Amino acid sequence: MSRNIVIGNAWPYANSSLHLGHVAGLISGDILARFFRLKGDNVIFVSGSDCHGTPITERARKEGKNPKDIADYYDAEFRNLFNRFNFSYDLFSSTDTDYHKEKVKKLFRKLYDNGYIYEKVEPQCFCEKCNKFLADREIVLKCPECGEETKGDQCDNCLHVPTADELIGGTCIVCGTTTVKKDNKILYLKLPVFQKEIEEHTKKVEGEWRINARNETEKYLKQGLVERAVSRDINWGVEIPIEGYEDKRMYVWIDAVLGYLTDTMKVCEDRGMNWEDFWKEGNNNKIYMCHGKDNIVFHSIILNALLLGQKENYHLVDTIVSTEYLNYNDQKFSKSKKIGITALEALDMYPVDSLRYHLVSNGPEKKDTNFTPEDFVATHNGELLNKFGNLVNRTLKFKELQKVEIGKLDKDFEEQIKNIYVEVDELIEKLEFREAVSKIMNLVENANKYYDSQEPWKQRKEDEEGFKNTIFTCANIIANLSNLFEPIMPETCRKIREYLDLNEPSWKPIFLDKEINLSEKNIEPLFERLKLD
Repeated sequence: MSRNIVIGNAWPYANSSLHLGHVAGLISGDILARFFRLKGDNVIFVSGSDCHGTPITERARKEGKNPKDIADYYDAEFRNLFNRFNFSYDLFSSTDTDYHKEKVKKLFRKLYDNGYIYEKVEPQCFCEKCNKFLADREIVLKCPECGEETKGDQCDNCLHVPTADELIGGTCIVCGTTTVKKDNKILYLKLPVFQKEIEEHTKKVEGEWRINARNETEKYLKQGLVERAVSRDINWGVEIPIEGYEDKRMYVWIDAVLGYLTDTMKVCEDRGMNWEDFWKEGNNNKIYMCHGKDNIVFHSIILNALLLGQKENYHLVDTIVSTEYLNYNDQKFSKSKKIGITALEALDMYPVDSLRYHLVSNGPEKKDTNFTPEDFVATHNGELLNKFGNLVNRTLKFKELQKVEIGKLDKDFEEQIKNIYVEVDELIEKLEFREAVSKIMNLVENANKYYDSQEPWKQRKEDEEGFKNTIFTCANIIANLSNLFEPIMPETCRKIREYLDLNEPSWKPIFLDKEINLSEKNIEPLFERLKLD
């Protein structure tokens, strides 16, 4: 029975270009979406640009622009980037669409009506020189946990989120003035009331999470959840549908994480489907969230609390797919320090499927990893060109080979083909993408060894039947590789399907049952050799 699966990729802030580390954290979502579609599940894969909050207003202030101009520019850049990376989104939206805003306001109001959002008057950081209450990101302070200088929303070094009391005494990021306390009217989410339900849910599903997600979520639950402000003094964002708060806006973490739900609603509305089949209990459904490790708590705790607060039988997040960090030449990506390259720059330099393969096979799945041009070129030339590309090229472009005839499939490879779908299926379900890629590449290596041992260049002259069987066996392996590598390298697999006259990919073994005419096909090498530049 097919499942109803939601896959949500984190919504990137629309205030700067994305680098390869961002893509390494998000490609998991596309792998899962393509994999589950191959298996016949009903998949809705969504994300969008996070267009609100102080990162955008900060950049707009520095450049003398309107926040919307900044958000629209980077939203367009993100769409171009993910299209070029072949992310198979059902919808890549933005938090600045009217549809999203109206849906989020209704969800926010429901939390308020259910008693989970309430008003509190309390002292808040105020800059007397700028004459305004400051958002967390507009405050600079020493992190009370590790002592590093950081902005007030989250410490970049240790990921600590400063409390309201810890922010007092910080300095204004605009003018450098030390902040003072001043009473302000604020709306709060009663996050602690969801502690028990979130703990119970986490224990039930965390076996499917990456270790960093388990540890980070457990840390927050052990400390005890605390109430969280949901209104802020800013004029850029989603309006708050509560009387007396017309001049304030929602915190972006509510706005953005509910985007997974609003995007699903929009996709289902456009396709004549019922969104509740994906987000309400009892519909054989499953929800995945894919992001970097700095986004864990927003998906494992915050989003689930917002869903519980609706009191409408929502299905909570099942699986947290949280990557570690990808560095560049052993340093953190930094545009200001000119460390690393943007993801679009990488696409201008390197083939997209090679980048996708490398970001998975050498990605930050369980620990921080490092991207260097040398390592990338070695992966491309050593694995994709010399192994995978070589197998396809020397099989289908064998000298004067006009067609792949029906022959006798090697029994050992018939079993390998049947077994590898099961093995790779289990690895992907367990979020072991690197190991899954390694398993598929092992099949490529085995096929190359078989090809060499059969010596088809000799068989062509001395054993025509043996030659036919060798080419037929290798062609069957290649056909199945077009299924197995589809979630990783979709463009490359599409070329193979064209060469072998195959139908749409699926997650089941293919065994060729008709001759393949190669004489009229323009079979080109799948990969070209790269040189370091």
